[in-house]
Amino acid sequence: MRRPADPRRFNGVALVEWQNVTAGYDLDALWNAESTIRAGDAWIGVSAQRVGVDQLRGWSPTRYGGLDVTGGGRYVGDQLSYDIFAQAGRAVADPRGVSPLGRLRARTVLAIGASQSAGRMTVYYDRVLPQVQPVFDGYGFIVGSAPTRVGDEPVFQVLSETDVRTPVRPADTDRFRRWEVAGAAHSGQNGQVYRAPIQERDLGAAPVYTCARPPFSRVPMQHVTAAAYAHLVRWVERGTPPPTAPPLVFNPDGTKARDAHGLARGGIRLSQVAVPTALNTGDNAGESFCVLFGTYQPFDEATLDQLYRTHAGYVARVVTADVRNVAAGYLQPADAAENLREALRADVGRHGGTRRP
Repeated sequence: MRRPADPRRFNGVALVEWQNVTAGYDLDALWNAESTIRAGDAWIGVSAQRVGVDQLRGWSPTRYGGLDVTGGGRYVGDQLSYDIFAQAGRAVADPRGVSPLGRLRARTVLAIGASQSAGRMTVYYDRVLPQVQPVFDGYGFIVGSAPTRVGDEPVFQVLSETDVRTPVRPADTDRFRRWEVAGAAHSGQNGQVYRAPIQERDLGAAPVYTCARPPFSRVPMQHVTAAAYAHLVRWVERGTPPPTAPPLVFNPDGTKARDAHGLARGGIRLSQVAVPTALNTGDNAGESFCVLFGTYQPFDEATLDQLYRTHAGYVARVVTADVRNVAAGYLQPADAAENLREALRADVGRHGGTRRP
């Protein structure tokens, strides 16, 4: 549970995340401290699956040793996870007795999940939700699958380039939106930076990966998900649907179309892709999770000099791209301002030095 220390800062929105357990432990894959604190949201992570709970029990038997999500060993396939997640959401939406939010009261409760967790939420929405009383007001499916059933609660799916593997897509409707982010990875640099110290603390060391190409796209996928949450809140509270977004472009042979620099065409194009200083893609290969990390390869000096003759020209192009994305609803002004600060600090167009990723 992470909530505003000052109750006056709480905006009434609670993000309830199905913790991701793909790596063998609970991961708050969608925690974005900057945007969550800025908005005044509360964030609640739910340990709904056996793998994550078992890791917690081993990590701190004193604190977590009594936890059990298997019904005493009767349900070891996470059959109870859907009800656990829903009950956690209900405790936030309609607290009885001790409230998880303390003195705060949630006005809008959103269910969010990434990757495998999005897959679990898809099963919940498609198969379980029609049989139970609704708990969540809206759903955010991030870098993972989304429901096929049309329900009353709006569904927002946000995918990185990694996750878009076919030109065949569901159509947007008055209950469904899908965004695809060019150059972004399923698990990029932002997540790696966040996870590393936690892995060192809890697991002894952060893993080192040998991938086919330099890993970890630096396209800030978290900027787009922050914008998506804000749209989802307005969709729920006011009935205002989010803007549509162009899809990634595919070639006739089914491969992703790319420009002369290797960047994906189409999709939501943040300034890191629209005004590039590096090759950022959602593709990679190699051991373990490399396929999810994307690629980051800085351009050489000759390419940068060809693209940006002056620093001022480079900064102006970043601003133009960000203003366009803010106006379209894909980027929040505060994140555009951070992009501007990074561009001003960069040495692009100054012939040498450290370049903006």
